[in-house]
Amino acid sequence: MNDDILLRVEGVEKSYPGVRALKGITTFIRKGEVRALIGENGAGKSTLIKCIMGVETLSKGKIEINVDGRWCAPRNAIDAKRLGMYANYQHVNIAKDLSIAENYYLGRWVKNRCGVIDWNLMNRQSQQVIDKFQLHVDAKAKIRDLPVALQAMVTISKISVNEKIRLVVFDEPTALLENDKVEILFRFIRELKQQGIAVIYISHRLEEIIDICDTVTVLKDGAYVETRPVCDVDKEYLISKMVGRPMEDIYRISHYPAGAGLMRAEGISVPNQFENMSFALHAGEILGFFGLVGAGRSEVMRAIFGVTRITKGQVCIKGKPVKIRSPKDAMKRGIGFLTEDRRLDGLALEQTMRINVNMNSYDMISKWGIISLARENQRAEEHRKRIRIVTPSTQQLVSRLSGGNQQKVVIAKLLCRQPDILIFDEPTVGVDVGAKEEIFQIIQNLTRQGKGVILISSYLPEVMGLSDRLVVMAEGRVVDTIGKERLERMTEEDVLRIASMTGQSKLSTGVAS
Repeated sequence: MNDDILLRVEGVEKSYPGVRALKGITTFIRKGEVRALIGENGAGKSTLIKCIMGVETLSKGKIEINVDGRWCAPRNAIDAKRLGMYANYQHVNIAKDLSIAENYYLGRWVKNRCGVIDWNLMNRQSQQVIDKFQLHVDAKAKIRDLPVALQAMVTISKISVNEKIRLVVFDEPTALLENDKVEILFRFIRELKQQGIAVIYISHRLEEIIDICDTVTVLKDGAYVETRPVCDVDKEYLISKMVGRPMEDIYRISHYPAGAGLMRAEGISVPNQFENMSFALHAGEILGFFGLVGAGRSEVMRAIFGVTRITKGQVCIKGKPVKIRSPKDAMKRGIGFLTEDRRLDGLALEQTMRINVNMNSYDMISKWGIISLARENQRAEEHRKRIRIVTPSTQQLVSRLSGGNQQKVVIAKLLCRQPDILIFDEPTVGVDVGAKEEIFQIIQNLTRQGKGVILISSYLPEVMGLSDRLVVMAEGRVVDTIGKERLERMTEEDVLRIASMTGQSKLSTGVAS
């Protein structure tokens, strides 16, 4: 075997009850190579990564890493880390009640000559890493107090404080990052490459793969398809290999005339989050929200849904002022909310798909406190077919489903209550191109039925391509509301320029009518 080969995967198979997740995967990665790993949700990407990182035990085959000329097979996740293998997983995995510095040095405290933990040194060195990644935050800041996007950047930057790194896995690292942070990440990946460190890069944003990767491996239905140099492929080719067919612009959904007003926010505020927010949502409309990290998009929606208390202003639903004191109130008033972190806020991962789908609406299929099990199963089966949730049965644990199917379970859970207003916060994070198209079709079907959809997305092509109107936020305020005709004439750079406006340069804080 050549000395420059770092990782070899030979005949790897992995099976779960009722599912054959990997079907004899064979490939190898060289030192300093940036390898993309792509495929639809359910293709086996995450399972293969877990096998490489020692998180999952192989059913068959072997995985070995070259450690100074000696081939070693990681027995578990701790062993993989000892061998210089690190993973930045799709879902932020970090100790949220500790500071950034404490997370950087967790499990390997720096002590002075007296054996006492040297907090000053760790904070100082951590601040250097923070400044390198341009996070603009103090090393002593608690993770829980940071926006999700910054939490993701902390997990990425944490890799740089480790020594003896040989392989780094990035699983959807840019899903919640703005453009400037993506550039910082790419610069870090290029540094790793120059040091001879191999990178496995998973992303559904194919333009990123073409920009940063050397080679690309395609998986489909748990099987190996091919590995090609990135210079020999384009987005259309990769899509055809992943889904088995060419795909036109997935953002070209049908749009419908806006109907009656469904919801109106008038000058609503939450201290230290957003202020004087005004906008309106109409039947049959997709109202997009965009802003840079810290703009307050998600905070506005969480307040409308009753997660936090609105201290000023008024929310009206179908022309009537309402007081929403809790998510339960919001759901009863016909609002459904898909949060940006499905695993934290949207799913009971160790419960079945059937239970998850019905979770928010058992009151609708109960009488005298007794749940109709027949109705529970019927509704789960109806939604499984309706929005194409790929699962062996409605009894499958949600934790065993792919990211795209997990997201569709959350959507099904919302639809069970038949809401008129649906808030989708980052609905396609960690979702492949095929599942994205299916989610966009769900949104189209909802607006065709006269539902109103609020779409929040950090991915500009998505929010610009789908929205009838786009509300742009900065520093907790509306800075512009862009209608469809004007939006079609604008570039991503134009919207980013508006989202970067602060202070006196704001265009408007009026009602997005």
